[in-house]
Amino acid sequence: MDNSSKAAAATAEYDRLIARHHAMRLRRQLLTPASPSEASSGAAPGSAGPGSGGHDDYDGAGDQHLVRRDLDLVAPLPELIDHLYAVMFRRRPYLRALFPASMEFQQSHLERVLQHLVDHLHRPAELARMLRRLGRDHRKLGVRPVHYEAFEEALCAAIRHRAGEHWTEGLEAAWLRMLRFAVGAMVAGAESAVTEPPYWHAVVTGHERRRPDLAVLRVRTGEPYPYRAGQYGTVEHPVLPHTWRQYSMGCAPRGDNELEFHVRRVGPGGVSAALVGHTAVGDRLRLGPPRGGLLPDGDGYGDGDGYGDGDGYGDGDGYDRDPARDLLLVAGGTGLAPMKAIVEQQALHRPPGRRVHLFVGARDRTDLYDWQALTELGLHKPWLALTPVTSGRLADTVAAAGDWREHLACVSGPAGMVASVRTELLAAGLPLARVRYDQVLSR
Repeated sequence: MDNSSKAAAATAEYDRLIARHHAMRLRRQLLTPASPSEASSGAAPGSAGPGSGGHDDYDGAGDQHLVRRDLDLVAPLPELIDHLYAVMFRRRPYLRALFPASMEFQQSHLERVLQHLVDHLHRPAELARMLRRLGRDHRKLGVRPVHYEAFEEALCAAIRHRAGEHWTEGLEAAWLRMLRFAVGAMVAGAESAVTEPPYWHAVVTGHERRRPDLAVLRVRTGEPYPYRAGQYGTVEHPVLPHTWRQYSMGCAPRGDNELEFHVRRVGPGGVSAALVGHTAVGDRLRLGPPRGGLLPDGDGYGDGDGYGDGDGYGDGDGYDRDPARDLLLVAGGTGLAPMKAIVEQQALHRPPGRRVHLFVGARDRTDLYDWQALTELGLHKPWLALTPVTSGRLADTVAAAGDWREHLACVSGPAGMVASVRTELLAAGLPLARVRYDQVLSR
C-alpha cells in the first residue's frame, strides 16, 4: 500500500471513529433527562455552567493581574509553547497524530489564543462566548476532554521550566485557573453542538486558475453547510491531514449545497498551495464549521457570534443592527470573496431602500480577478455601486469618496489594508460599532 492509500485509509478510519463518537454522544444526550434547572434555562444536558467554564463565579480580573505581573518569568510565549508541546508529545506520543506535520501554524495560533486570554480575562463573559465557539470548532480535530488534561499537565511543566527558581505556587495556580476556565467553556461549546457534524465532506466541482497564484474553487457538500454570507470556514486538504486553514465563502448560500472559495497561494507549501496547484474536479476536501460574521445578526444575514472585532474573537455586543442602513463594503485581494457573497445575498434579500457601495482594491486591472462576475452581478441593480481602485491608497480613496457616517462598513483583506481602512473610517466619524471585519488567516 502506497503512502497516499495509507493516508486515505487512516483518514477513513478516523472519520468512522469521529462519527461513532458523535452518534454515541447524541444518543447519550437524548436518553439523559434534563435537570429542572437545565430545562428552565434551555441548556443542553451536561453543558458547563458556573464553575465549569461559566463566568459568573470566576474572578478573571484578579487572575489577569496575577498572570500579567509574573508574565516575564515564563515569556516569551513562543518558547513556553515550544516546551509545552515537547513535554506533551514526549509523555503522550499518541497525541502527535492529532496535529499537522508542521507545527508552525499551530504554535502561532496557540500564541494568539493565550495572548487573547491574558488580554481579555477581565471580561469573562465575552471570553466565554469566544471559547465556546473555539470548542465547537475543535471537534473537527478529534479533541476530547481527556486531551485537555494532557495539555494542562504539559502547561504546568512548561511554566515550571520557564520560571525556574522564580516559580511559585501562586504563579502556577493563576495560570491553571485561567486554563480551566477556558477548557470549561470549550467543552461546553463542544457539547452544545452535539447535533451538528464536526466537519462536512465536500467534493470539488470546479477549479479555475484565474492567475498562476490564485484559483476560484467550487465545492459541493453532501449535506447542507449552514453558513451565512460574510462568514468563513476552515478547509482541510487530503495531502495535509489535520492541517486546517481559513477561507471565506465567495457566494451566498445556495439550494444545491455548492460553495465557492477564492484561494491565493501564499507560499511554496501549505493548504493554499495544495488548493491552487494540486486540486482538481472530483477531489475531496473537509470543511470545518462556519465562523465569523461580517454582518451582525440583526441584519438578517450575519450570525452574531462576535467575530468581526478585528482580533478574530470579539464579544458580539454593542454592534449596530439596523437592517435598513446602507452598506459600505471594502475588499482587497481575496477579501473580495465574502463581499461578493454579501452582494449576492443582498440581491436576494435586500431590505427596502438599502444601497450598497463596494470598493475593490487591486495593484492593477489584471489583479481584479473576479471583476467580470461582479459587473454581471451588478447589472440592472441601481442600488449597487462598484468601484475598482487600482492606483493610490485604498483607504484614502474610500474615505474621500463620500460621507460614510451613517453606513454599516464591512472590510476584508490583508491585515494592513483592513487596519488602514478602519483607521480612516473611524477618523471620518463612522462609529466603531458600525465597522465590521474578520481576520482570516490562510496559507
